[in-house]
Amino acid sequence: MSVVVQNDKNRTLGPLRHLRPLRPRGRKAAPHAALAVLAAAALASGCSGPQSGADAPVQPAQGQQRLQAPPARALDSYATRLRASAAARAAAAKRWGLAQVPLTPPAPPAVKPVIQARAGFEVDHQEDWGLPPVFTTVPTKDKILFLTIDDGAEKDPAFLRMMDELKVPYSAFLSNYLVKDDYGYFRRAQSLGNTLNNHTLHHPYLPGLSYDEQRREICDMQDIMQKQFGKRPRLLRPPYGNYNQDTLRAAKSCGIRYAPIWNEEVYVDHWEFREDDQRLRPGDIVLTHFRGTDEWNGTMVDDMRRFLNYATAHGYAVARLEDYL
Repeated sequence: MSVVVQNDKNRTLGPLRHLRPLRPRGRKAAPHAALAVLAAAALASGCSGPQSGADAPVQPAQGQQRLQAPPARALDSYATRLRASAAARAAAAKRWGLAQVPLTPPAPPAVKPVIQARAGFEVDHQEDWGLPPVFTTVPTKDKILFLTIDDGAEKDPAFLRMMDELKVPYSAFLSNYLVKDDYGYFRRAQSLGNTLNNHTLHHPYLPGLSYDEQRREICDMQDIMQKQFGKRPRLLRPPYGNYNQDTLRAAKSCGIRYAPIWNEEVYVDHWEFREDDQRLRPGDIVLTHFRGTDEWNGTMVDDMRRFLNYATAHGYAVARLEDYL
């Protein structure tokens, strides 16, 4: 063991195995001198109990740092917070009528996956022109899903409370004609950690419009998003999942980098799958809508209960899409 101590003239002594008693010049050292030095070294190494006054342990020399374990109370506090968070989510799951507590997703990857257009969903010159990729699934081996919610017609405060209490993230894709009567509702959703993205001004069938008309639908919505929510989105979902080359060119021109669509769609009373095998896949994007009893046989809370029960029963957690892009 190497220990750093100081003598009464602030000279740093070497490692313990090389310590020798200091001998006064011209005189033999007293027999107890070696014991005094070893005692000082023991005190510096923390081998003895608390001392005070002249017997207090000496401090490390300048530039040296004594290693210490973090205070036990800090670890206790962290563990207490984890237990409290788990208990709160369990209570919320029971309160909202879920069969199980939703699973917790892994931490977002430090290196983001490479997103490419899904085969069969490309348009001409997509790679050459660097157009936003259209995709339905994020490359990952983790059993996670990405919840996305479109339009903005229904503004159910119970839905905001439910998702906040359960700590389930989602990405909203907003159309201005449906949200302009209550931007504040979506500001609240944003303040709870959810992201707001572009779903055009009026939700048109984009391939039926000219390039300039598509650009107004997309880019003017970017301006509104900036004004109302403080950010220009990087994500566009073309209405109905329909697009052409002009759609992606127009989107790129006003800052859009990705055009995610979906692999499953959840309703209040059933699921729909794009794949023939009717099963979930790691990284799948799931679509639902801001709708309520005016259009569905249930509320957004009912819709989310169906979604979360199905995802959890199949071993899937819900992660934030933007964390993987």
